[in-house]
Amino acid sequence: MKSMTAVQLNALNAQIWRDMGVLADSESMMKRVAKYLSKLVKEKKDPTLMTKEEFFAKIERAEQQSARGEGMKMLPGEDLTTFLRRNGYDV
Repeated sequence: MKSMTAVQLNALNAQIWRDMGVLADSESMMKRVAKYLSKLVKEKKDPTLMTKEEFFAKIERAEQQSARGEGMKMLPGEDLTTFLRRNGYDV
C-alpha cells in the first residue's frame, strides 16, 4: 500500500474533523463512532503492551537470570553512558 503524502493526510484529517462536527449533536451517532474507534485502536496493537500476568512473568524471568549471574549491573556512581559503553554499546 502506498503511503499518503502530507497534503493528503492533512486533507483526510480535515475531512474527518468536519464529519465529526456533523455527528457531534447526535448522541447515538457519537456512541457508534466511539465504539468503532475503540475497535480500531484494539486492531492497532502496541507490541509493548502486556497483561499484568505477562508483566510479572517477565519480572520473574529477569530475577531468575540475575540469580544465575546473567545480565548487566551498573556500578556505584556510574552514569548510563559509561555503563552502556562498558557493555559494548557505541553511544
